[in-house]
Amino acid sequence: MGCALKWQIGRFFEGLGVAVWHNRALVLAAAFAPVAVAASCTPPAPPPPQSANVSVPLPAPRPVSADTKFAIFVRDYRNEAIAAGIRPETYDACMAGVRRLPRVEELNQKQPEFVKPVWQYLADTTGPARVAQGQQLIADNAAMLNAIQARYGIPKEILVAIWAMESAYGNAQGGFNLFSALATLAYDGPRADFARGELIAAMKMVEREHLEPRTLTSSWAGAFGQTQFEPSSYLAHAVDGDGDGRIDLWHSPADALASAAVLLHGAGWQPGQWCYQEVRLPNGFPYEEADADNAQPVAHWRALGVVPAQSNALPDDMGPGAIYLPAGWRGPAFLLFDNFRAVLKYNNAASYALAVCNLADRFRGGGAIVAAWPTNERPLGAAERMAMQQDLRALGYDPGAIDGVLGRKVRAALRRYQKDHQLPADGYPTVEMLARLTADLKSRAS
Repeated sequence: MGCALKWQIGRFFEGLGVAVWHNRALVLAAAFAPVAVAASCTPPAPPPPQSANVSVPLPAPRPVSADTKFAIFVRDYRNEAIAAGIRPETYDACMAGVRRLPRVEELNQKQPEFVKPVWQYLADTTGPARVAQGQQLIADNAAMLNAIQARYGIPKEILVAIWAMESAYGNAQGGFNLFSALATLAYDGPRADFARGELIAAMKMVEREHLEPRTLTSSWAGAFGQTQFEPSSYLAHAVDGDGDGRIDLWHSPADALASAAVLLHGAGWQPGQWCYQEVRLPNGFPYEEADADNAQPVAHWRALGVVPAQSNALPDDMGPGAIYLPAGWRGPAFLLFDNFRAVLKYNNAASYALAVCNLADRFRGGGAIVAAWPTNERPLGAAERMAMQQDLRALGYDPGAIDGVLGRKVRAALRRYQKDHQLPADGYPTVEMLARLTADLKSRAS
């Protein structure tokens, strides 16, 4: 008989109120089994006594996998969608077969990488081949485009430029399933709140237009169609541009472009007004005034010596404008007007709006940028951007979060540093400026 069995027998008799000593257990055990055991066999050690003041640590919970977390979200979000007015059968149809998309997660977590300078971005988006194709499409679709322009007041060249920028004239609309992309963004990550609202908007879109959810494709960010609308933009602005009784932004250029025109009209586009104007800045210009939020009357800029790049004086019919320096004081300068800001409502990136407006000018036969770009400068890498933020903070200029994203707060801090050191206060981050900040910090420490 083994020790374990002998101990169990002993505990059995103890349960009957019989005191069983270890050396007597052999006799009792023999009555149950003919196997001899050693008298020295001892019972297993009892568990240590528990104190009321001693907590026993529990094992760490196993982490929930991404797939499990995604499945829980898909299950639980049903109640929220129904509370928002989505029919249960719509939710089930839209979410049937959705899956977590690791590629969408990867793109969602990636911080903006400023690896492409603005002059390269413009060259890639406003090149000769794209201009020629746009001009041909304007000619081929003259009746449709003229009708949209007359109805909504948006120049056909601007609409075709957006068509080019968003989907390469309908040829690059994105190949992700709309609901899988939005659900992947919605279950976790920095866009979760935004994507949850867009997911419900997409379901409302399916209900309103009687769409088949499994056939709806989008970009990784959930934008779709030839003009890359988000579902909420679709609900607010999409229209039937070709008069066939349905709205199809995927296959109907007329629907897509008319819907873009509605969006721009609602964003405040003013027919007949300027979008932007390239200008020349005089020596000694106060670069701290070169800020996209600092809109001033043309008379203000004229008094400072600002003139158009290809003429002698700014016309009076331009309205208030702000100076924009996409490559700092060494590069071209632009005066931006309200219509430029309307394009920003479509995509809130100044380089995008500049490309749209410039491409529209190129369709008309103009649009060449006169001033030279500082092509010898390279964008800062990720580590350099972090270093610039850290140096500014150490020098007493608040750059906001140290996250490697050189946004408005970082540029404002850099502008203050430049002004304090009698430098052109353009707020533009360069390798040269980073070296100066680092040297200044080291000199203070020595």
